[in-house]
Amino acid sequence: MKKNIGKIDMIIRIVIGLAIGAVGYYYQSWFGLIGIIPLATAFIGFCPAYTLFNCNTCKKEEVK
Repeated sequence: MKKNIGKIDMIIRIVIGLAIGAVGYYYQSWFGLIGIIPLATAFIGFCPAYTLFNCNTCKKEEVK
């Protein structure tokens, strides 16, 4: 898996994932588990949906 998520995209995904998790926790709903998806893709650095759309937000110097 080649890295395709840039630094700014990663930060946005972490914030959104934590926000979804917090809302799910606050309302005591299973909805909060959806927050795992953006968190996981942010920490892995790879988004499968980006490969479908041939998208890459990672700068060349970030790819390792």
